Amino acid sequence: MVLFTVIRESINLGTAFLFGSTGETITEKSGHLNLGIPGIMCMGALGGCYGVSLYLRGMDPASINGFALFIYAVFFSMLFAMATGAIYAFLTVALRCNQNVTGLTVTTFGVGCSKYFIKNVDTTNFNYASESLRQLFPFASDMNEFWQIFFGHGALVYLSVIVALVTAFVFKKTRVGLHLRSIGENPAAADAAGINVTKYKYCAILIGSAIAGLGGLFYIMDRLKGTWEYNVDAIGWLAVALVIFTMWRPDLSILGSFFFGLLSVLSGYVSFLPTQILELFPYLVTIVVLIVTSVLDSKENQPPAALGLAYFREER
Repeated sequence: MVLFTVIRESINLGTAFLFGSTGETITEKSGHLNLGIPGIMCMGALGGCYGVSLYLRGMDPASINGFALFIYAVFFSMLFAMATGAIYAFLTVALRCNQNVTGLTVTTFGVGCSKYFIKNVDTTNFNYASESLRQLFPFASDMNEFWQIFFGHGALVYLSVIVALVTAFVFKKTRVGLHLRSIGENPAAADAAGINVTKYKYCAILIGSAIAGLGGLFYIMDRLKGTWEYNVDAIGWLAVALVIFTMWRPDLSILGSFFFGLLSVLSGYVSFLPTQILELFPYLVTIVVLIVTSVLDSKENQPPAALGLAYFREER
């Protein structure tokens, strides 16, 4: 059925959004608006491709070990993304640069670097690597379309859901999450309470960047089946919009990402509306949600109070 195909495609594409939005949510909970997420996702894609190329070097595609390939791809993707996030962290935490300008600069840097350095990555046999990463359950190919919705995905799809749920749990149920949220709301008060604001900010930005980078890896190696395209940054911007759409709640981002995925894949199945109109839907929905949450003025649905503001300890 076409319905089952659309649902499966929505989940697949939504995974890239989910990684990006979860990473950005962690960063924003610390009070930092990281508009460099699109560039970080591009660098995560580049790192993942480098890891895959490193693993495949001189190897017969028939002897690919799916688990080892997964480890190589994830490790280098997170490493490259974290390194890019470290640039943003140093500039905004240590030097207290404007977060918006710094984020946009990091995006430009990440997009440009990924386009340039991907030319030096050997993408031979990437199709075999992609096939390995897209098959977690070997028996899924023998199932009907309905069961493939649940079992017909690669490991990164399930990892994205686990990461989002763990992040939500940390925010709500742990002391670390409480400290991080308090820093995002009032860093001066958190500092006065003995919380190391600088350490939490650095950790949140680096961890958030590493998670977001996996969205770029997924988009290239799973969604595009190992073919490099230069529109990873577009996924990153939608991931940032998804944070607003889901009101800074990683658990709600799971459903929101799949909804964004649905809006994005509809253009291939709906013919009575122009493709350009359909591609605007995620942004239009985000604007509506932003207006509604602003009108309701519920504290739970608002961004962290100190979001985008540099913290000067000397002014406390």
